[in-house]
Amino acid sequence: MQIWVGLGNPGAQYALQRHNVGFMVADALAAIHDFGPWQKKFRSLVSEGRIGRQRVLLLKPQTFMNDSGDAVQQALRFFKLEPDALTAIHDELDLAAMKVKVRTGGGLAGHNGLRSIDANLGPDFRRIRIGIGHPGHKDKVTGHVLGNYAKSEMDALSDLLAAVAAEAEWLADGDEVRFMNEVALRQQP
Repeated sequence: MQIWVGLGNPGAQYALQRHNVGFMVADALAAIHDFGPWQKKFRSLVSEGRIGRQRVLLLKPQTFMNDSGDAVQQALRFFKLEPDALTAIHDELDLAAMKVKVRTGGGLAGHNGLRSIDANLGPDFRRIRIGIGHPGHKDKVTGHVLGNYAKSEMDALSDLLAAVAAEAEWLADGDEVRFMNEVALRQQP
């Protein structure tokens, strides 16, 4: 069993914010891979299914970003899993918009969802970093992160979500490099 947590904030008013791209990825994965219905558990919405040969529990914490770690910890404890079974899917300010990178461990880059998970579990979990780009000046960061994707970005966002979902089997099998390469290839014009 692997647990893949999409980070975001609950509520319709946050649905299209860049900060909620983790939720968007979780929804795309559930749809493309025919996961079960979303249910309330672990202070989250959860959906279970398979990606390739791997059992995966998708998690969308309903605790708001700053307290995501508690929901994640509850799910890991319930399934008696260690942090290496966890994949966090989140927005990344310091990565070009619509780019995807995967790594295990590393810094928190000021991300409150990652900070919360790290405080509960430590830093040794895998992260799927979804680039949202930097607005150019630190005074514009909050508005950019908490802003909705623009209409002009919707086609690229749709392509990104489809690419991540379509190539997720590589990630489930632990081949992060192949996953990143295949996602990048799918995004080429």
